[in-house]
Amino acid sequence: MKYEQWDLRRGAGMAARQRLEREGIPPLCAAILCARGVDTPEKAADCLRDRQEYLHEPFLMKDMGPAVERIRQGLDRGETMAVYGDYDVDGITSTCLLTEYLTRLGGTVVSYIPDRTEEGYGLNCGAIDYLNTCGVKLIITVDCGITAVDEVEYARERGIDVVVTDHHQCKERLPAACAVVDPRRPDCGYPFPELAGVGVALKVALALTEPERRGEVLRDYCELVAIGTVADVMSLSDENRILVKMGLKALGDTRRPGLRALLGEVGCERGKAVSVTNIGYGLAPRINAAGRMEQAKVALQMLLTRDTDEGACLAQTLCELNRERQGIELGIFEICEQLLEADPTLAGPAIVLAGEGWHQGVVGIVASRLAERNACPTFMICLDNGRGKGSCRSYGGFNLFAALERCAPLLEEYGGHELAAGFTILEENIPAFRAAVCALVDEYAAEHSMVSTLTVDAEVEHCAQLSEEQVDALSLLEPFGAGNPRPVLLLRGACVVSCGDVGSGRHLKMRVRRDGVQLDAIFFGANAAACGVSVGDRLDLVFTPQINEFRGNRMVQLQLCDLRPAPTRAQLERELFRRLEAGETLSRWEAGQLLPERSDFARIWRYLEQSCAAGPVMGPPEQLIRQMGKGQSGLCSYGRSMVCLHVMDDRGLIRVEWSGQEATVSLRPTRGKVDLEQAGMMRLLRSFINEM
Repeated sequence: MKYEQWDLRRGAGMAARQRLEREGIPPLCAAILCARGVDTPEKAADCLRDRQEYLHEPFLMKDMGPAVERIRQGLDRGETMAVYGDYDVDGITSTCLLTEYLTRLGGTVVSYIPDRTEEGYGLNCGAIDYLNTCGVKLIITVDCGITAVDEVEYARERGIDVVVTDHHQCKERLPAACAVVDPRRPDCGYPFPELAGVGVALKVALALTEPERRGEVLRDYCELVAIGTVADVMSLSDENRILVKMGLKALGDTRRPGLRALLGEVGCERGKAVSVTNIGYGLAPRINAAGRMEQAKVALQMLLTRDTDEGACLAQTLCELNRERQGIELGIFEICEQLLEADPTLAGPAIVLAGEGWHQGVVGIVASRLAERNACPTFMICLDNGRGKGSCRSYGGFNLFAALERCAPLLEEYGGHELAAGFTILEENIPAFRAAVCALVDEYAAEHSMVSTLTVDAEVEHCAQLSEEQVDALSLLEPFGAGNPRPVLLLRGACVVSCGDVGSGRHLKMRVRRDGVQLDAIFFGANAAACGVSVGDRLDLVFTPQINEFRGNRMVQLQLCDLRPAPTRAQLERELFRRLEAGETLSRWEAGQLLPERSDFARIWRYLEQSCAAGPVMGPPEQLIRQMGKGQSGLCSYGRSMVCLHVMDDRGLIRVEWSGQEATVSLRPTRGKVDLEQAGMMRLLRSFINEM
């Protein structure tokens, strides 16, 4: 198993799914939506909105009015303005968007992205001095600035105004800027605070635009918003869903020669549909590589250029930088693995590692890999002359920003999100910081499960649900990503018909059968030996359904997320009956495994009428159930038989007395017919089947 725990969502019941289906939502989509709490037609309509008229008004954002007023003033006066960004994908796309748009409005605009190693994240006084020499009178930050209290004051003292636009968490004190535009401001009240930095930059551009021309601005810049939003792992819901969907469509035929060339480098030819995966695993790492290798301006120019040859050359440069970044990252990762192996105490409850000469641009990626591999939050610190610059990544929902806030006395600076953050620290404070962070993780783990958990949306009750038509219809839920993950389904008890390794032995390919239906399955990154799978095995599979196209043929394929041996029928029924007795909720399929038929009751009643004539029968339940099936047309299952005994006891037909692991069953005198469906256990099972 890849995951220690599978967490099956317990969403709305069958009635809610049927309501969605009556509104025209395909059954498999309806099941996914209900599992995720989207259980009414109204909620579904809100969730699936994908037209630009549903975007929120930019001026609903706090300080948007003062921001627009100051920017217009700069345009009218012909002031030199600086768009000051960040060196990651979100910051680079934000810088490109606002630089290009303000230039289009006739502004004199310079762009500035700080050097990751020399200057670090955010607004800094050295950069302000440089911009002052350039004659800049207004700095507009994008994807940064919300914590730059001292730096904004430093700029003001030199006659430079600042408009902050950001999307990061706010500290208690905001900068005294002309305007602070951040949907995460506690006093903002904007309907959707999950915008990326580039999304906030777009809102500024739209606010500067007459309402009748906003559609044109959206079309021109939605592709940048899509790239930055996906790369920054923002929730693909509400406005982000609309903007990313528009952006993906625009990317397929982008007019930016650099982007077109970079798409070609990652296998997306012009006119081909671009996906979130293409951004997350193709474009974003290459754009990010420029910032990580202190050449963010290369990526910015790649986005800004309108020259085809220059765009192609810059795209190739980004690919080369990405390959260089990968080599450096691997070297640091191997060093960290050696450190953890030499001193296992460093491996938890949080990992805090520090090293001289580590490349600051790649330690965040290393932190992500270590966090996943060791199942704990990870903090990586690059040391230089007694001072450390750190990057951290979360695990198990641990809030990094809140943790850094509580460790603030040990830090020089900090900022970021719940799941990814950065900080600076003196080397002498690292041991105390490690102890403090580990204590916070222990405190969190005492109340939250931090095991590797895979969330499963729904269980497949019959393989007929996995038709090509139904799987195709899942595109209605796209785009998939953070906040809207790809659907993950559970199929129990699938029999392996064939299996073998593909991709030079790196991946497992299988054909499985259940309900008389055969399906192809692929498990990337795991082979048959690692999974211990062979023909004839019965497996429980967790997967994302997809359509595989090969040589003109289309077929449903299960892209596996995880697998495990399926319990035997007897093991399954014992566990299901235990859960039923304990009052736990069962899925529709699970309840169906326990629900007796009339023939089950008849078989048990015939046995008891004969066997109890001379007195009660007694013994372990398994023994009694085996005896009930002797001489009959078929054996009673353990689960259904146990339900039968409890139901007949409930309705006064028999008396079942328990002594340890043994049961004593005797007949009770009855008059007339007894309605077994009125027994509590039958009503409960029926409710699971009818409502799940």
